[in-house]
Amino acid sequence: MRIAMIGTGYVGLVSGVCFSDFGHDVICVDKDPGKIAKLESGEVPIYEPGLDELMAKNVQAGRLSFTTDLAAAVDGAEAVFIAVGTPTRRGDGHADLSYVMAAAEEVGRSLTGYAVIVTKSTVPVGTNRKVKQAVLKAAPEAEFDVASNPEFLREGAAIDDFMRPDRVVVGVQTDRAAQVMADIYRPLYLRDFPILSTDLESAEMIKYAANAFLATKITFINEIAALCERTGADIKQVSKGMGLDGRIGNKFLHAGPGYGGSCFPKDTAALARTAQDYSVPLHIVETVMRVNDSTKTRMVEKLRDLCDGSFNGKTIAVLGVTFKPNTDDMREAPALTIVPALVGGGAKVRVVDPQGEREGAALLPGATWMDNPYGAANNADLLVILTEWNEFRALDLKKLAKKMASPRLADLRNIYSPKDAKRAGFEAYGAVGRSGWSA
Repeated sequence: MRIAMIGTGYVGLVSGVCFSDFGHDVICVDKDPGKIAKLESGEVPIYEPGLDELMAKNVQAGRLSFTTDLAAAVDGAEAVFIAVGTPTRRGDGHADLSYVMAAAEEVGRSLTGYAVIVTKSTVPVGTNRKVKQAVLKAAPEAEFDVASNPEFLREGAAIDDFMRPDRVVVGVQTDRAAQVMADIYRPLYLRDFPILSTDLESAEMIKYAANAFLATKITFINEIAALCERTGADIKQVSKGMGLDGRIGNKFLHAGPGYGGSCFPKDTAALARTAQDYSVPLHIVETVMRVNDSTKTRMVEKLRDLCDGSFNGKTIAVLGVTFKPNTDDMREAPALTIVPALVGGGAKVRVVDPQGEREGAALLPGATWMDNPYGAANNADLLVILTEWNEFRALDLKKLAKKMASPRLADLRNIYSPKDAKRAGFEAYGAVGRSGWSA
C-alpha cells in the first residue's frame, strides 16, 4: 500500500519508518528542506533507540523515502497520515490545530483519487470532522474518507510500542475507510494484537483520556510521596504494595520530580480546556496539572534544604535533564524548572546527560555540560539525580562521595537506598517519598 506521512517529527517519523517495515511504500513529507536533506543522508533528527537502523534498512529496501513535495507524495497514495504538531496554544490552553488544518487543505488540493486522510496527531474531540470540512473546502469534488488513529508511543520505546502495541485505535465513518485501515495494520492483526474500531469522537477521546489517567497516577503517587516524607513511610514500599493490587497495577506509580514531555502536559491542558468549553469541567485533571507544577517547585525546596538553605556559592552536579531516559526530549522536563532555580540562586551547576545537550544547551543557560558523573562531582557540594538513565543506575557511590567537597545526594528518582548512600560516605541524603537524614 502507498502511504504518505505528513510531518517528520517524533510521531510521523517513527510511524512512517514502522509502516515501511510492515512492507508498505511510505513517503515522509516535511516542509523543512534541511530536515529532509538530513533524513535522505541517513541522519535521524531525534534520538530514539533503534530508529536509525530501522530507517536505513527500509530506505535500502526501497520502501521508505523523504520529500518536501507534498503533492507528489499524496499523488496515488491510498492513505495520507497527518502527523504534525499540536502544541498548546498561547493564552487559552487549547491545542493549536493550525498545522493540522493547513495540512488538511493542502492534502485536499493534492488528491488525485480516493484516499483515507488519517489524523495521527493528538487532537481534541471534533477535530476530524473539521479536517473533513477543510478538505472539502479546498477540494469540493475530492473523493476521500477521514479516520482518527491516535498514537500511543512512549519515547525511548516507540518502535516496540508500534510493533507490539497494547492496542490500535481506529475511528472511522465508512466501511471503505475501515477496510483501508485494516489493510494497513494487517501485520498486527495477524499477530492478534487488539485493533479497536470506533467512531471518530471516541477515538479522539481515548487518546486524551488515557494520557490524563496516566498523568493522574503519576501525580497521585507524588502527593503520597510528600506525605510519606512527613510520616516516615517509604514510598518505594508503598508503591509496591499498591501496585500488587491487580485493580491498580504497578505502572506509573514511581514517585519523582513530576511528569514532563511532549504529551502529558499539553494533553491534560487541552482536555481540561475542551471540558470547560462543553461546561463539564474536569476537576481531577485540573488539579493534576496544578499539583504537577507544585511538585517541581517542591523539588527545588528539597535541594535548597540539602544546601543549608541557600544555593549561593554552591557547586551542584545534576545527572540527567531530559524528561525521561532514552530520549533527547526536553519539553516540559522538570529540569527546566529545577536547573534555572539553582543557577538563579547563585549555584554553579554542572550537567551530565547522555543525549540532552543538543536541546538542553540553549534551554539551560548558565549550566556547564560535562561528560561523566565523576568529573561533575569533583569538589561539588550536592549531587542530584534527576533523570534515571541506565548510566546512573550503577554509579560508584563511594568514589563520588570522596570526590565531593560536601558529599550530599539528592536522589529524585529513588535509585539508591538511604542505606547505600550512608554506607558510601554521603553526609546528607534526600529522595522523593523517603525521610532524609543527616550524619
